[in-house]
Amino acid sequence: MRPTTTAALLILSVLAVAALATTNHEVEAAVAALPRGATRRPAPAHGNVATAAGCSPRERDALLTFKAGITEDIMGLLDSWKYDGAGPGQAEEEADCCRWRGVRLPANMEVMTTLSRLYMGSNKLTGQIPLLPKALEIMDISRNSLSGPLPSNFGDDLVLSYLHLFSNRITGHIPNSMCDLHHLVYLDLADNLLEGEFPRCFQPVFLSKLFVSNNILSGKFPPFLRSRHNLEMLDLASNDFYGGLPIWIGELSNLAIVRLSNNNFSGNIPTSITNLTRLVQLDLSNNSISGVLPLHLSNLICMKKSGHCDIVMVFDRYSISGRYGRNVGIANMSVDTKGQKLYYKLPIVLDIVTIDLSLNYLTGEIPEELTLLDGIKNLNLSWNQLSGRIPGNISVMQSLESLDLSKNNLSGEIPSNLSNITSLSRLDLSYNHLTGRIPSGGQLDTLYAENPSMYNGNTGLCGYPLRRNCSDNSSASKHGVEQRRERDSEPMFLYSGLGSGFVAGLWVVFCTILFKKTWRIAYFRLFDKVYDKVYVFVVVTWATLSQKSGTR
Repeated sequence: MRPTTTAALLILSVLAVAALATTNHEVEAAVAALPRGATRRPAPAHGNVATAAGCSPRERDALLTFKAGITEDIMGLLDSWKYDGAGPGQAEEEADCCRWRGVRLPANMEVMTTLSRLYMGSNKLTGQIPLLPKALEIMDISRNSLSGPLPSNFGDDLVLSYLHLFSNRITGHIPNSMCDLHHLVYLDLADNLLEGEFPRCFQPVFLSKLFVSNNILSGKFPPFLRSRHNLEMLDLASNDFYGGLPIWIGELSNLAIVRLSNNNFSGNIPTSITNLTRLVQLDLSNNSISGVLPLHLSNLICMKKSGHCDIVMVFDRYSISGRYGRNVGIANMSVDTKGQKLYYKLPIVLDIVTIDLSLNYLTGEIPEELTLLDGIKNLNLSWNQLSGRIPGNISVMQSLESLDLSKNNLSGEIPSNLSNITSLSRLDLSYNHLTGRIPSGGQLDTLYAENPSMYNGNTGLCGYPLRRNCSDNSSASKHGVEQRRERDSEPMFLYSGLGSGFVAGLWVVFCTILFKKTWRIAYFRLFDKVYDKVYVFVVVTWATLSQKSGTR
């Protein structure tokens, strides 16, 4: 039979085992055209629906009728196709036929001329993305198993503004057809298998959010981002981008999140990045960035408690009014903090103020100005070549929850006021050249119990909770100083001994000659004889040389 009321968005691909058959067959229930105006009804909150109207009773009944026509289902492929009536015992997945197993996108979607919004995220859709209807403005088919390349008709007069394709298996290059998506505001292609560079013609004027992390994209920092003053979120993490960070990145004044980790970026951090006054997350970890930390970090006012920075973002033009709007199609974003990778929804992640510059080649000292960013919750500068002391006024950073300065060349004592940061839940200062007594009290005692390696590799540290007693350490230190003084004084004794011996020897010879006449006469005769020989040798040699030079 042909169920005609499944709203033209679904093709049912199921394997039915017939009573007299020995092989599996793919059964496709063709669908009729979507009734005009059906896409304008409000979408349900769960978001996993084929149209804005969701799975209607007519559609569900048609699918159940189709299932009833299957005489045997030995493999249980249609077990999820059931509905026992609405009630407290009815699971949401059972009530929504769009979540039933075997539902996938039709190949002729482009004929649905009135479809404007499509929400089918977090299902089990497979196959390639079909050609899209031209009226489509919002499309969320994230968290599925879609494969193959992106559709070739992206630029055929589409008015697409919000495109959520993250967490699929999409392959190939970003097609040139995307260059004609002039209305694009939100693009999320993260967690796929896309490769190559962005097309040169790609110039989305209104783009505010770009997520392409966890692909195989390459090339230099995307030049099309220049002058994208609406850009608020930029996530290029875990790709193969390379080259330096452009100076003009500081012109993207609305940027709140910049995630460029796990790439091959190199060169210095441009000072212009401190012009991003709305920045709340900066992640440049695991690159090849060198040089010193930029000056004027205090310009990052949204990383301060007193910044009065209320970042308002709209994720969907149809979202309800409010600070963040509806969360349909919004991916989880990861933040490496507290020694682990934590995931947050996009609105929540804006509250996790972060600077992560770990796993680079940064040098120089940690600027005191960094401590003025007292709204930072996660600061990670580990695995660099930073030197100098830990800033003495670090206790000003009262929002710190995770501080990682390990694997650097930091020296000096640990600031005693570090124990005043009561919010601190993870600390790692291992493998530096820190010395002196470890401060105690506050959170520090608890943190060591949770992470006993937090002071490892600092042989100059002493005191609780280490077993190295500071008094013993002080004695050992004094003993070491005395040994160094002894080593330094050895050459002085040697030279003074040689000098005094030489003077004593001269006096012995002088006194002997002075008081013993025969020795004195013999000495002066020897001296006269040597003098005569030397004089004769010099005169003869000089005459010979003069004669030779005259003949020339």
